[in-house]
Amino acid sequence: MNEPVPSDTYAAHVRRLAELTGRVAAQRAEAQAWHGQQCAAAERAVAQATTQLRDAEQEVVDARSMLERVDAEVGHLWAELRSRLGTRRIGDPPGPARDVTGDPVPLLRGVRELLDRTGQRGELPGSVNPLLALCGVAGAVVAYALGAAARAVGERYGGDLAVGMPVLALVVTLLGPVAGLAPAKRLADRRHALLGPRPLAIVLAAGVLTTVLLLVSAR
Repeated sequence: MNEPVPSDTYAAHVRRLAELTGRVAAQRAEAQAWHGQQCAAAERAVAQATTQLRDAEQEVVDARSMLERVDAEVGHLWAELRSRLGTRRIGDPPGPARDVTGDPVPLLRGVRELLDRTGQRGELPGSVNPLLALCGVAGAVVAYALGAAARAVGERYGGDLAVGMPVLALVVTLLGPVAGLAPAKRLADRRHALLGPRPLAIVLAAGVLTTVLLLVSAR
């Protein structure tokens, strides 16, 4: 027959078993908690990566849109530059420069403002004042010559022409100072300048003075 196990030894095994069971439960709980933390961290990492991927895709879309707008603006500015300088002097627009960073919008805005400033016409310089006066004199002389021709026709053919042609001749002669504005305008266009108040005054003053001298000398 088996001998009975002492009660103190049995109690010690029970306590040992309880300790092991508690330790296993604690380790299991610790392992579950660690697993939960790792899963939560992985989920956060996945969510963060998803957000970053979405942001990167949006940045790509924005960059493509910006590139299209920049290319369109560059093409427009280049076409405007070619129209001012002549198509034979420059070719196609240059490609994008390497290793260039920054927002191109301010640069394009600066180019646009520069083209706008260069496209604006300025005043004619004072050095062309003699030419402007010559335009006024030429207009007055041509108009006076036409008026003299009209009077000659009236005197030659008589009748109604003898009455109407002198009136027409006087009107044409008085328009002589204004006729000088046509060559003055061509002179300003050649110099890409405006026919402002000063050039107008010079042309008209020269034309009026020449017309008055011609009328006085003809008496």
